[in-house]
Amino acid sequence: ADNLSEALKKLKITSTDSTADSLEGCLDCLLQALAENNMETSEKIQKSGVLQVFATLLTPQSSCTAKVANIIAEVARNEFMRNPCVDAGLIPPLVQLLNCKDQEVLLQTGRALGNICYDSHEGRNAVDHAGGAHIVVDHLRSLCNKTDPASEKLLTVFCGMLMNYSNENDTLQSQLINMGVIPTLVKLLGIHCQNAALTEMCLVAFGNLAELESSKEQFAYTNIAEELVKLFKKQIEHDKKEMIFEVLAPLAENDVIKLQLVEAGLVECLLEIVQKTVDSDKEDDIAELKTASDLMVLLLLGDESMQKLFEGGKGSVFQRVLSWIPSNSHQLQLAGALAIANFARNDGNCIHMVDNGIVQKLMDLLDRHVEDGNVTVQHAALSALRNLAIPVVNKAKMLSAGVAEAVLKFLRSEMPPVQFKLLGTLRMLIDAQAEAAEQLGKNVKLVERLVEWCEAKDHAGVMGESNRLLSALIRHSKSKDVIRTIVQSGGIKHLVTMATSEHVIMQNEALVALALIAALELVTAEKDLENAQLVQILHRLLSDDRSAPEIKYNSMVLICALIGSEPLQKEVQSMAFLEVISKLRSHENKTVAQQASLTEQRLAVES
Repeated sequence: ADNLSEALKKLKITSTDSTADSLEGCLDCLLQALAENNMETSEKIQKSGVLQVFATLLTPQSSCTAKVANIIAEVARNEFMRNPCVDAGLIPPLVQLLNCKDQEVLLQTGRALGNICYDSHEGRNAVDHAGGAHIVVDHLRSLCNKTDPASEKLLTVFCGMLMNYSNENDTLQSQLINMGVIPTLVKLLGIHCQNAALTEMCLVAFGNLAELESSKEQFAYTNIAEELVKLFKKQIEHDKKEMIFEVLAPLAENDVIKLQLVEAGLVECLLEIVQKTVDSDKEDDIAELKTASDLMVLLLLGDESMQKLFEGGKGSVFQRVLSWIPSNSHQLQLAGALAIANFARNDGNCIHMVDNGIVQKLMDLLDRHVEDGNVTVQHAALSALRNLAIPVVNKAKMLSAGVAEAVLKFLRSEMPPVQFKLLGTLRMLIDAQAEAAEQLGKNVKLVERLVEWCEAKDHAGVMGESNRLLSALIRHSKSKDVIRTIVQSGGIKHLVTMATSEHVIMQNEALVALALIAALELVTAEKDLENAQLVQILHRLLSDDRSAPEIKYNSMVLICALIGSEPLQKEVQSMAFLEVISKLRSHENKTVAQQASLTEQRLAVES
């Protein structure tokens, strides 16, 4: 301790006019003290005021420069020392030293700047202000091809410095991306893949930058996919694989890179991991299984990568994924169902899958999760069924396979995501399927649950889908029994509210369903339509210039049907509809104008 105090005093006095030798001794004493107790020594250095002295010692000509930079790097390992280093004016001279040729000076300077930037807003700003990042990126470019140990060590330090400089800072990450650091880092990874420390540093830097959208476009122009897959195949340790996964996941969100990863053979690696880890109960293996299967599903979100792996339904990848669905692992069941939902994104694939028995596999999976089931698996399997039900030719096949009954088992679910998918699946299935729509529409339990969900104000998706399914049951069945069931269950008011939705498609579906109710069962629904103030709502829709042409047209069709009811006709007469409708005779849309003329005639006759 005495030696240290002595050295600090001496440094302050002699820094201006001392000989190199006496300085060297003082600096060695500081380095030794830091090695023994970094924190305590750093505190003493700060209190002594010697940091300001270091600023004058950081000159390219001095033989002590590397040692001074080393001391700064050591003290900056402590969080409390980073701002004092900035305040002491150390950043500009350190950045200047990045221009010198001495490798030891460059190494210690890179360390010092990297440590000062670590989690320090002030440190990063100062380095940014002094233009440090630009010089370091230039160094990376010029050193990139050198594979001698000293150069690789320097490259590792510079990568680390840039990482600390830009970590979790979008502005500085964008700055590095604009400087073109990404192609350089990808090249580094390819050339130095044997060097573990440098490889690791590159991966962390990628993970850092890959979250930004602008970086993905740059990555797509490099051979990053090939390099990462090559590196991945070599890894044995879980932590190293995990590190590569952390870069792959954000990159795989980009569709171009998805395809590059598929072409580079990532899928085969992922399938192999799944096979190795599926029966293991080791924590690392369970984590790897999840990451690999999740990444697989992500690759299938790109249209081109998905189609490439589907290979007309004959692809080995598609077949392997199918085998996940009956697995005993919830994670694989989930990934399998999500993968099928992703494959089911065009009619051709959907038709092929339904013709090849996928529906039964999904229904069997759902069956395993009816009682206290896994919600994410239920949600994924229902998503897959909903997508498969989109092509017209699949609907009847899926209905006769018993999909509606399988889905209805989940009516009791209290989970909004499951409710939402269940409703969407049923709505897809009954589209233009009159018999199925009638059968479901007469199912009192279903209709009562729909009416209940129409009031689920906390879950807009469930509320919207319930309304749409109620309307679909009427529109596709055109059945009096269905309408009576819906009236008895209290569903009319919800269809009237749906006519005021902000979505034109939902308004329209509601108006068409209400027109069918008025045409087929007006007497039964009369009271409910009156209480829900349907006539006032139609007046509002017809008066509003913002209403879409199809809304105006269907509102007039509905008015014509409603005047068959005495109380509703009285309401229509009391609300000066003729005035609004006569204006619509000159509407720019011909169909609306024609319907306005017809409606005006009807109203005139009735009055």
